[in-house]
Amino acid sequence: MSTIPVYTWKLAPAGLATRRQLRALGLRPGGQDVAAQIERPRYRRAPLVAYLYRIDRAKPVRPMTPARRAALARAMAARRTCPACGTDAGYCIPRSLGTCVTCADFT
Repeated sequence: MSTIPVYTWKLAPAGLATRRQLRALGLRPGGQDVAAQIERPRYRRAPLVAYLYRIDRAKPVRPMTPARRAALARAMAARRTCPACGTDAGYCIPRSLGTCVTCADFT
C-alpha cells in the first residue's frame, strides 16, 4: 500500500493542480490516480484537503455536443419551472421552498 505525498497549503510543487485548476486550463484528470494532496490548516477543525493531479497526464476537456447541450438546457428549464403554477420563474426554484417565490408567498 503506497501513500500519497501531503503538502502544506501553497507549497505544492509545480506540475500538480487541483480539478478546478485543471478545468481553468481546459483539462480534466482523465482517469489518472491522485498524485498528492494539499492540506490547509484550520483553527480547531480538521484541515481542508484538496487532491492534486499531474498536469502532464491530464487530458483535454471533452467538447460539448449538441445532444449534451440540449439535455443541459432541458434540465435547467425543469429547475426554473414552478411545479405549482407551471410557469418559468426566470431563476432556479429554491429547493427549500419547492415552488416559485410568488406561489410560496400564498401558502
